[in-house]
Amino acid sequence: MTRPTLKSDPIERDGLASRFWERKPLKSLSQKEWEALCDGCGKCCLNKLEDADTGEVALTRVACRLLDDETCHCTQYDIRHQFVPECIVLKPSNLDTHAYWMPQTCAYRLLWENKPLYDWHPLISGDPDSVHRAGVSVYQMTVSEFETPEDEWEDHIIEEPV
Repeated sequence: MTRPTLKSDPIERDGLASRFWERKPLKSLSQKEWEALCDGCGKCCLNKLEDADTGEVALTRVACRLLDDETCHCTQYDIRHQFVPECIVLKPSNLDTHAYWMPQTCAYRLLWENKPLYDWHPLISGDPDSVHRAGVSVYQMTVSEFETPEDEWEDHIIEEPV
C-alpha cells in the first residue's frame, strides 16, 4: 500500500544534534529531543490486551478515538487528556514502568533496552514517512474503538512488529 507523503512532520526535529540519543542518557534529553524520539508509527495509540497471568501484552488494531490512521498521529495531542484522561504521558521518569507495553519497534523502548534505533526511524532517515514505507506503522490498518466492542478486541490482535 502506497502512503502519500505528509506535507509536514508534526514532530519538531529541526536543529537537533546529530544522533543525540547515542550520546545522552534518556533522563538528560530536552523536551524537544524526547518528543523527536517518537517515530510517528501510531502503535502506542492502539488498545492493548494484557494477559493477567503472564503479563504479556498484545497490540490490537483497535485504535484510540483520537488516532488518525492516515497520519498516524493524535488529532488532539496537546489537549488529549481532556478527551482521554487515561492517556499516558511518557517521560524518562516513568519509562521503566511503561516500556513493557510499548511497541517492540518504539524508540523509547529500544533505547531503554539499550538497543539501537532502526534505519527507518525519521531521526536516522531524515524522512518522517520512512516509518510508513518500512511497513511498521498503523497506516490505514486500524478499526474504531467506538465500533468495536471490547469483547471482540481479541479478534483484532496483531503480531509485532507490525
